[in-house]
Amino acid sequence: MNAIAPRPIGLFDMHAQQAQIRDKLRARMDAVLESGRFINGPEVVELEERLAAFAGCGHAVGVSSGTDALQIAMMAEGIGRGDAVFLPAFTYTATAEVPLVLGATPVFVDVDPISFDLDLADLQRRIALVEAEGRLRPRAIVGVDLFGRPADWPALEAIAAQRGMFLLDDAAQAFGGDIGGKRLGCWGDAAALSFYPTKTLGCYGDGGALLTQDPERAALYRSLRTHGEGQGRYEVLRTGMNGRLDTLQAAILLCKMDLFAEELLARARVAGWYHAALAGLVTVPEPVPGHAWGLYTITLPDADARARAQAALKAAHIPFGVYYPKPLHHQPAYASAHAEALRDAPPLPVAEALCHQVMSLPMHPYLSEGDVMRVAAALKAGL
Repeated sequence: MNAIAPRPIGLFDMHAQQAQIRDKLRARMDAVLESGRFINGPEVVELEERLAAFAGCGHAVGVSSGTDALQIAMMAEGIGRGDAVFLPAFTYTATAEVPLVLGATPVFVDVDPISFDLDLADLQRRIALVEAEGRLRPRAIVGVDLFGRPADWPALEAIAAQRGMFLLDDAAQAFGGDIGGKRLGCWGDAAALSFYPTKTLGCYGDGGALLTQDPERAALYRSLRTHGEGQGRYEVLRTGMNGRLDTLQAAILLCKMDLFAEELLARARVAGWYHAALAGLVTVPEPVPGHAWGLYTITLPDADARARAQAALKAAHIPFGVYYPKPLHHQPAYASAHAEALRDAPPLPVAEALCHQVMSLPMHPYLSEGDVMRVAAALKAGL
């Protein structure tokens, strides 16, 4: 008799979640189809209210993607030519892409080898270097809550306040995270969320939101997302963009929010199983309170060790991801901007090393302890 194959393990798993809310999804989507209000319908307003209430912040503004959230936030500040925007060298491309689209200059900052977040000492050093050169104005800091771990927002707020800089939280991978009970979305001047399907709260397409405590910023975000409109559709007060959230995606997110708090707890539980199974074998992420566990990313000693681990997982039919295989300052699209930002830019050794060491394991709320043990067994066989 043939042995029964173990169930597949997904890097992400949206089917298990969908099975729990399928009837609600259909009812919500049918209601949108019936109403015909496919752009900025009432579900968008309802979602914004629920997002703000969950985060404990004053305002949420639904937009078309996490990238557009970043862009709208910077447009609202008038960030553009001659402005320096400080951001991690080790993160997703959108964080660096947006300043360049607006004519500003990204200044890449090294990251901490444990948290993967901005290295605060290196951030302050590069701000001082930009000030000393005098060619660019230090205008903004973008902190990234990479893989779900909140950045050091109290320290970042102090740095930004001291220098009068705009502080933006790129919380694309970390919605639901918090520091001391104060959720992401309430730190800095604004927070950008992504609802890409694999995020902690994801829709079935592109979507995003901006969170802020500032009512004037929120009003400006609403105008900018809709072509800069004023009181009416055909009153154009400023140059904006088409950055609205589709009503269908808002309806889907409303269904998913019913599960969100429970799923955050499940993610933390899965992370705990990984910690117990992998401690001493690889460098596991710190189990800090408030981690949203958008991804579970381990660190290997070097590229050879990672290659062995990848081969072992492939042999066991277990998926993995590498986020990210190249630091932003080595990307062809950003190399010239990096060279121009500082004439004698210090090296970025941690960001460069991590690209050869990190590997993300399956992480979602519907993993079982047995699934985690299978992943751990495959890694142990390879290492």
